[in-house]
Amino acid sequence: MLLINSNPELATEIPLWPSIPFFIILLAIAVGPLIAEHWWENNKNKLIISTVLSVPTIYYLVHMDLTEHLKHQILGDYLPFIVLLTSLFVITGGIHLSGDIKAKPKVNTFFLGIGFLLASFMGTTGAAMLLIRPVININKQRQFSVHTILFFIAAVANCGGLLTPLGDPPLLMLYLRGASFTWFFSLLPEWAFVGVLLLTAYYFIDAYYYKKEPAANLSADATEIKPIRITGAINFIFLLGVVFSVAFINHDVIPEMGEENAPYWLKHLREIVLIALTALAYFTTPNKIRKSNKFSWGPIVEVAVVFIGIFITMTPTLIFLSQHAPNMGLTDPWHYYYATGFLSAFLDNTPTAVAFHSVASSIPYADSIPLVANVAESILSAIATSAVFFGALTYIGNGPNFMVKSIAEDHKIKMPSFFGYMIKFSLIILLPIYILTQLIFM
Repeated sequence: MLLINSNPELATEIPLWPSIPFFIILLAIAVGPLIAEHWWENNKNKLIISTVLSVPTIYYLVHMDLTEHLKHQILGDYLPFIVLLTSLFVITGGIHLSGDIKAKPKVNTFFLGIGFLLASFMGTTGAAMLLIRPVININKQRQFSVHTILFFIAAVANCGGLLTPLGDPPLLMLYLRGASFTWFFSLLPEWAFVGVLLLTAYYFIDAYYYKKEPAANLSADATEIKPIRITGAINFIFLLGVVFSVAFINHDVIPEMGEENAPYWLKHLREIVLIALTALAYFTTPNKIRKSNKFSWGPIVEVAVVFIGIFITMTPTLIFLSQHAPNMGLTDPWHYYYATGFLSAFLDNTPTAVAFHSVASSIPYADSIPLVANVAESILSAIATSAVFFGALTYIGNGPNFMVKSIAEDHKIKMPSFFGYMIKFSLIILLPIYILTQLIFM
C-alpha cells in the first residue's frame, strides 16, 4: 500500500473547532435566503458575514504558522475560481437570444437539450442565463410551464456541466488540483445517461401538459411567432478563447508555470489572459445587448464576496480532513458519491467537492490503482459526478438554481417553495435517476 497525500504532514494535529466559522458561513448560505431574504439580498451584508467569519480564521492560521495553506487557498484556488467565473459571466452576458416560436414539447425539449450541451463549455450559469428568458418567452402563452423551469434547473443549470472544468465550479477546483482538462470527458457515459433520462422524462411530461392546455392558449401560441435571433455573436469567439485558455495554459502544457521560482505573471498567465478576454468582451459588446439581458454585476459580486469567506474559512477544515481521512470509513466510490452528493445539495457543491477530494487524497491506495489528482480515478469520478448532479436537488445546491427561480418569478411563473421543489420534483424525478446512475456506473 502507498500513502498518497496532497498536503504536507503537520507536526501539530489540527482540532475541529477552528472549522466553526466555515460551518457558520455554509449555514448562512443555506438558511439566509429562507429566513432573511431581503437582508440577505444585499451584497454588503454578505461581505460583512464573510469578513467577520474570516478574521478569526486568518488569526488562527497565522498563529499556527499555516500561512502557506492560506496563501494557497487565496492565490491558488480563489483567484482562478473567481476570474474564470467572471469571464464566463461577462462573456455570456453579451450574447442575447430573442424570438418566440411554438412551445411544442419537441421545441421545448430541443431548447433544454441545447442548454444541456452548452453547459459544459460556457458554464451552467452562462448557459442558464443565455436560455432561461427565451424559454420563458416561448412558453408565455402556455398555462402549464412550471415543470419546464424545474427541468431547466436540473438539465441546464446543473447536470449538463459535467464534461469540462468550465461547466461547474467544483470541477474547476478538481482541475486546479491536478485533473487534466480532457479527463472530464471520461465522465461522458454518466453525462449522456442522465441527460437522456432527463430529456426523455421532460418530453413525455410536457406532452401530457400540452394536451391539457386550453385551446385559446395554443391558438395564441401559434399566432405570436417571432424568428429566433442571436445578437452579440462576437462573444462566442471570446468564449472559445476561455476554453483554450483553461485547456492549454496550465502546468501540463507549460511546465514552467509550476516552478517555485516562476515569476508571478507566469504562474497566473491563465488568469491574465482570461481578464484580457473579459475586458475585450465587455468593451466590444454594445450596451443595448447587455440591457436586453438585464445584465448587472450583482450576481458575480455576490459570488465573489461569499466565496472569499468560504475559501478562507475552509482552510482549517481541509487540513483537519487530510489528517483524519483514514479514520472516516469512506473507501468505495459509492460512499463518496452519496456523501458528496447530499452535502452538495444542502450546502454548496464547490467546497463540498474540495473537502471530499481532500479526504480521498489522504487515504492509502495500492500501487496498481490509477490515480488522478492524487485520488483513485473511480473515487474522483464519483466526487465530480455527484457534486454536479446533486446540486439540482435543492434551490441552494448550485448558484444558478436560485437565479433561474427568481427570473421565472419575475415573469409571473409561480414556482414551488424550497420544500415544494424537493417534494414535487427533485425527490421523485432526480433522486431515482441519480441512484440508477450510481448502480450502473459505480
